[in-house]
Amino acid sequence: MSLSTADQHQRAVVFRALHEGPEPFVVPNPWDAGTARILAGLGFAALATTGAGLAHGLGLADGADLVGRDTVLENARTIVGATPLPVSADLESGFGDTPEEVAETFRQAAAAGLVGGSVEDSTGRADSPVRPLEEAVERVAAAVAAARELDFPFTVTARAENFFQGVPDLPDTIRRLQAYEAAGADVLYAPALPDADAIRAVCSSVGRPVNVLMGSPALRLSVADLGELGVRRISVGSAMSRAAFGAVVRAAREILDHGTFGFGADALPYAELNATMSPADSESEPAP
Repeated sequence: MSLSTADQHQRAVVFRALHEGPEPFVVPNPWDAGTARILAGLGFAALATTGAGLAHGLGLADGADLVGRDTVLENARTIVGATPLPVSADLESGFGDTPEEVAETFRQAAAAGLVGGSVEDSTGRADSPVRPLEEAVERVAAAVAAARELDFPFTVTARAENFFQGVPDLPDTIRRLQAYEAAGADVLYAPALPDADAIRAVCSSVGRPVNVLMGSPALRLSVADLGELGVRRISVGSAMSRAAFGAVVRAAREILDHGTFGFGADALPYAELNATMSPADSESEPAP
């Protein structure tokens, strides 16, 4: 499905407005068109792709630069076409060594129908997993500049990867997010923050909406809890895709270990799932 200019603009405006509402909103993370349709049908207001979910669905490890930009954007394009909802994308570290290549990634993301995307400061190198701050800021600024060239409000999310990359440095994480805010990022994101105090510290240190990653059993906070801490957007990353893989593993183990098929009781009924995938479900337009 090819979006009209007016449709993409409308989705972009809806997505931007969600960040300005009185309560935090949850943006779940589908990894293909089918899961996008399920999540849209259940009533979520926007979607965001998951790089890990895509990689695992392709039989590849995440975080090893095994999934290229073309594959990521083609996956995003199918998700955009599956529902009338705004879609943001996990654009990894921008798919390039230079700020110019990051900017090109964001231009291509917009051409794929996306209305938002994230750029992270990870390097993919085990010996030095997080980019120097100056270099990271240049890449965020390039993404922002490319977004501002568009004729609709493309939402740029800047990610500080310290905690996610095993560098639990809260002061440096805050310093980075503040620098990304100064570079023009619309949303700030530090995945894997360890507790409520860290989340509160991040939210109180910046002036732009903050996205928090949930889905870890170690971080048990509700949407309401996160709102009280100052969070504006909540994502689940690969948690849903891993939950789906978990269901497959449990079903397979039941068959192999017990010779039974009880897992079918938890499966979506065929007719219900088939109806969800009907093209008619994607005809409606998002609310203004």
